[in-house]
Formats: sequence, C-alpha cells, structure tokens
Amino acid sequence: MNKIEQSPHGFEEQLLTDLTAHVVRRSEVVPAVRPVGRRTRFLNGWRIAGAFGLAVALTVGALAVQTMRVGNQRPPTASASEILRMAADAARQQPELTARPDQYVFTEVLATTRELPDSGPYTTVRTQIWQSAGGVAHTQARYRPGTDPNGWSELKVLRPNDPANPDKELDELPSPAYHGDLPTDPDELLRHLREHPVDLNLPEGADEEAVYGDESMAYTTARSMLRGYVPPRALAALFELLAREPGAVVISGDVVDAAGRHGVAIRMPGVIGGNNDFIFDRDTHVYLGTRLSVVRNGKESLYSAAAPLRVAIVDRPGQLP
Repeated sequence: MNKIEQSPHGFEEQLLTDLTAHVVRRSEVVPAVRPVGRRTRFLNGWRIAGAFGLAVALTVGALAVQTMRVGNQRPPTASASEILRMAADAARQQPELTARPDQYVFTEVLATTRELPDSGPYTTVRTQIWQSAGGVAHTQARYRPGTDPNGWSELKVLRPNDPANPDKELDELPSPAYHGDLPTDPDELLRHLREHPVDLNLPEGADEEAVYGDESMAYTTARSMLRGYVPPRALAALFELLAREPGAVVISGDVVDAAGRHGVAIRMPGVIGGNNDFIFDRDTHVYLGTRLSVVRNGKESLYSAAAPLRVAIVDRPGQLP
C-alpha cells in the first residue's frame, strides 16, 4: 500500500527542471502581466491514489490547435470547443447537491497508475474520499486494490506536505471542497479563476508572474476544482469558458476511462513533459474523468487515469451515501 502513496520524485524533479527552464525562456519574451491574487490551495485528496500527482505541478504554456489526428484513425467531427459546449449542456441537466460547511463531499474514484511514469505494471485502486465541504477539517480517505473487494484500508487523514520538506505534514486546512459560491457566468468565472489560481509550489527562481499569467492557468485551476463538487450551473460555466480558451485538442479514436467507460478525450494545454486529458462520454458528453501520459524520447505512454464513480454529501468521514 505504501507504493500508492509514493510519488515519482525523480520524474517530478526533472519536469520541474524543465519547467524552470521554460519559465526563464518565457520571461524573456512575455510582457509584464498583472500580479495575481492569493494562491488557492485546492484539495488534493485524489493524489493519494496516484492519479493526479503530476497534473497540477506541471502547468505552463499552451497549444495552438483545435483538433489533432493520431495514428490512422480520423478525429471526431466535433471540435474541442464544440465538445466542451456539449459538456456544459450535459452539466446543466445534473441534479444539484447542497452542503453545509460542516458536512463532507464524498467522492469514490477508480484510479489506474504505474509505479514509474513510463514503465512497469499498472495498479488499479478504488479510493473513497471525504473532503470538508467548508474547508474546516482535513481530508480523509481509504482505498483498496481493484482486485480485492474486501481489502479496504483504515481511514487516513490527509495533510499537505511542506514543499521545503516533503516528509513533513502541515496542519494547514484545505480549501472548501464544495464550490457553491462560484460564479455561473463564464466571464465572471474566468475572472475568479485568474484571481484565485491553484498554488503550483513553483521551484525557486521561477517567474511566478509569467506562469500564473499564462492562459493555461484556467485549465489548471479547473482540473483542481473538479476534484471537489462544482454545482451544475457553475460546472456548465466552467466548460463554456474552457471552450473559449485557446489550446484544447481533440484526441482521435475511442477512449476508455479507468472504469472502462467509452468516451472522447480533450487534451488540455499547459503540461510539460507529458499530456493531461479530460474524458467525456461520447454520447451524453458527461464528464468522466482524466488521464495523464508522459512523453519520453518522442514516445507517449499512459501514466495514470482516474474516473470519479459517485459524488454525494455526507455528515462525517467514513459515512457512505
């Protein structure tokens, strides 16, 4: 079980080195940008399953095309922006959950990950996460191997690590997991995301203004938000604003998420050394989850994938809906 909690530090360090070099190059050509507001520490409960350990830390830059052809398969006829708008329509049809600050957002996630980013066998883990709706308590989680229905671990309290000392846990409380106060207008929501970006814990010497002022920060913060609960109208606004932002790419061919559901993948901009995709149901366009791949020596390989299976509001950690 310890392997589930470990992160590939060597791989992250190399990517952070690449990130630093990239930011230095960008700072030479990017004009001065508006200083951003307070960095938001979004919840990282899913990280315990290895599914999103790298996605947030590798953000900067953007792609410039709307569709892409992979192999011999033709890309979907809809563009990335069209698929995201259809995802917004699907979001509006979802029932809305309400939560008090003292309650918890319960999420069950099926995640598949490799021990190393580009080699080794894949491990499937089912994780149940209880995140404080109001950000008044630490996240708790339990998990089991995908092959053992009775192999649940004990509940574990998840605390953020000190960036200067990864082995030291901090007492800092996470941000609320229930995003009930998000703007429902795309323009207002985009302004909110730019003023409250996710904290990337950038390496020393990185140009924060160049990174946080980059267009792809909206995608990065959106990825973090989707780990909590976003009400339907705000979720629709989120997908609508992403449909207007540059950089999303449609991946051709059928995609299967970590739970075996078929969908279409939209590749998000802003990842160095790999790719991060949102997956939507091919017919209903409901959001299914995400996957992360790495690229080495020109070869792309899947590192991790995560599929949220159910979301609910409960009164205490360990309680099931």
